[in-house]
Amino acid sequence: MNLRYIKNLIQEIMQIDSPSGYTQQVTARIKEEADKYHLKSEYTKKGNLLVYFDGTDEQTLGITSHVDTLGLMVRSISSDGKLKVTKIGGPSIPTLDGEYCKIYTRDNRVYTGTILSTSPAVHVFNDANKKVRDVDNIEVRIDEVVKNAEDVKKLGITNGDYICYDPKTVITDSGFIKSRFIDDKISVACIFGYIEHMITNNLKPKQNLIFIFSTYEEVGHGSSYIPEVDELLACDMGCIGLDLACTEFDVSICAKDSSGPYNYEMTTKLLNFAKTNQLNYAIDIYPYYGSDASAAMAAGNDAKHALIGPGVSASHGMERTHLDAIVNTIKLIVAYTK
Repeated sequence: MNLRYIKNLIQEIMQIDSPSGYTQQVTARIKEEADKYHLKSEYTKKGNLLVYFDGTDEQTLGITSHVDTLGLMVRSISSDGKLKVTKIGGPSIPTLDGEYCKIYTRDNRVYTGTILSTSPAVHVFNDANKKVRDVDNIEVRIDEVVKNAEDVKKLGITNGDYICYDPKTVITDSGFIKSRFIDDKISVACIFGYIEHMITNNLKPKQNLIFIFSTYEEVGHGSSYIPEVDELLACDMGCIGLDLACTEFDVSICAKDSSGPYNYEMTTKLLNFAKTNQLNYAIDIYPYYGSDASAAMAAGNDAKHALIGPGVSASHGMERTHLDAIVNTIKLIVAYTK
C-alpha cells in the first residue's frame, strides 16, 4: 500500500470543513481524485458522489463511506454577541470546550471564534470547573468587535450558519493518526488507497464497483438511496472500548449494531477472507451505532449488507487510529473484490 499517498490525502481532506449538509467542497475534492484515475463519477440529487470502477463479471458491489462530519450550527445570537448553538450529528460536547472554530455565513464570509463554556473564567465563576458541558451551556465567542446581537448581525452572521471546529490532525512518526473526524474521512482515504493500489498494479476487481461517498450519514440518511447493487459494503470506523475486541491496529468486522444484524453470508465471507489473508481483525457488536448500509436497508433497498472499517478510539471526540488499521482494511477490501 502507498502509505505516503494515503497520509497526504488524509491530511488534505481533514482540513476541508464538511459537517452534514455542507459538503460541497470536500465532494468536489474527492471528485478531482476520482478524475485523476479516469474513473466515471456523478452526483446524486442530494449531493452524494458516485464513482464507478468496472469489474470483470456481472455482479455489482457498492462500497460506501461518508465525507460528512459532526459540527454545530448557530441556533441564536445572545444579547452580548455570543452564538448559541445546536448540534449537527452527535459530537461529544464536553470535548469542544476551548476549541477554535470557523463560522460560515450564507453569503460566503468566514469568521473565526472559540467554543467556550458559559462559565469560562475560573476567577469569575464558582462553577467554572463543575458546570455541565452540554449544548445549552456552551457558546461561541467571535473574534470580531461585537458588543450585542446587532453587531453580530451586521457581520452577516445569522441563525442557521454552520460552525466548524478545528480537526487538529496529527500523524505521528509511530504511525498513529489522531484527529477529529477520523469518522469517516479515514475510510475515504482507505477507498482511495484501494483504488491507487488496484490501478498502480494493473488489477481489476471481480465485481463492478460503485463507490458511494455520502453526505448525510452523521444525521442518519446518508446512503438511504443507493443505485441498484447486489451487495453493499459500508466502510466506516470500527468501535473500541467496553468488551469489544477491536484495537487501533485492526480492521473491524461488525456482526450487529443498533440497527440489527448485518447479512450473515456476507459477514462470514469477510471474516473468512480476514482469516485466510492473516489480517489483524476483530468481529464485534457495536452498541450505539448505525451505518450507511443500515440506512440503505431501512430505506427499503434490496441488497446484502455488511460493515467493516479501521478501529478508532474515542469516537465523536478526539479520535485516534493507526496506519496498520488502514492497511488491514484496504487488504480486506482487496481480498473481497479480487
